[in-house]
Amino acid sequence: MYEYVANTIRVVDGDTVEAEVDLGFGIVASFMFRLYEINAPEMRGPGKDKGKKAKEHLQSLVNKHEPLVVKTIKDKQGKYGRYLAILLSQEGSLNLNALMVTDGHAVKQDY
Repeated sequence: MYEYVANTIRVVDGDTVEAEVDLGFGIVASFMFRLYEINAPEMRGPGKDKGKKAKEHLQSLVNKHEPLVVKTIKDKQGKYGRYLAILLSQEGSLNLNALMVTDGHAVKQDY
């Protein structure tokens, strides 16, 4: 839907980030993003070790490729106050959502 340049404030888990987004005209705001079409293990419960590894992997991808391009999917927030988004490297050649699946830290999920 829209594409913005962004820097990550924090990686919440393997499929959620908070980012500072450059909206243009000198306007910068922070938003929560749910990575579109992937599902990573949870940080709590029986799979928490895999959840922590997924978070660490996403953090390493973000660190390597920042600043990022955030491509939003819908113009409204979901039930947890997050926007659906695809994280791309700034040149647009790497899709971090897809890399999380390829690297075995998330599964593809249609929703």
